[in-house]
Amino acid sequence: MAVALMPIPSRDFDPTETGVPWKVLTRRGHSVRFATPDGLPGQADERMLTGTGLGVLKPLLIADANGRCAYGEMVASPAFREPLHYQDLGVQDFDGLVLPGGHAKGMKQYLESQALQQLVARVFEERKPVGAICHGVLLAARALSANGRSALFGKKTTALTKQLELSGWALTALWLGGYYRTYPTTVQDEVIGALAQPTDFIAGPFAMVRDSPSRIGAGFTVRDGNYISARWPGDAHRFAEEFATLLDSLPRQSTPSAQQTPSDAITR
Repeated sequence: MAVALMPIPSRDFDPTETGVPWKVLTRRGHSVRFATPDGLPGQADERMLTGTGLGVLKPLLIADANGRCAYGEMVASPAFREPLHYQDLGVQDFDGLVLPGGHAKGMKQYLESQALQQLVARVFEERKPVGAICHGVLLAARALSANGRSALFGKKTTALTKQLELSGWALTALWLGGYYRTYPTTVQDEVIGALAQPTDFIAGPFAMVRDSPSRIGAGFTVRDGNYISARWPGDAHRFAEEFATLLDSLPRQSTPSAQQTPSDAITR
């Protein structure tokens, strides 16, 4: 059994991108520990749980039933109710790192944390498994190695795509303003700026439907050695299963080559 650390902000993280990885990892025998800025349990983005303010777009934009169910089980777990404090985290305390996302303003507390950025950089330096999804990739991009470069420099990755981010904003900006825009710069553009070359960012196929336990192939991930990335809640099940498989294989050696895993190439 491996121990995975999942840091989250005090509020506004995505329920699917936390709940689904927690459920998959624990179901497969791994342990998940949480960490928050103050050592108190966090609260997911309420709008993604209830659909409040999403209007007629609620069925499209809200967390789906799988995500909401997994989140409900996660918040009832003892580990979620007793998180660690960001400042108390050490690389030696876990075997793998899961970086979930979310887009509401409370995410800035997590994305801008110097303690987390330093931790993430060390995890990459030690080549421990890292899984990042959506805005979680932005945290990894901001983590600077000893040479001053991003921990993602030289790696292949995906993240929340500009198409997904701007579509969510355009559909709701009239009444929700910048709810879907965490920063003026899109996640994709900032992440690309941290990479060795723009072509290291892989947007993947058009995201039309969400994946699920019975439809893993609808998701999309990019794997580069011990690093796995995904784009949005619609990739969460595939992302979680592939990260769990990484933990299953510990101890293992990182491979120098990058492997892209398109949505139609999954084998089960």
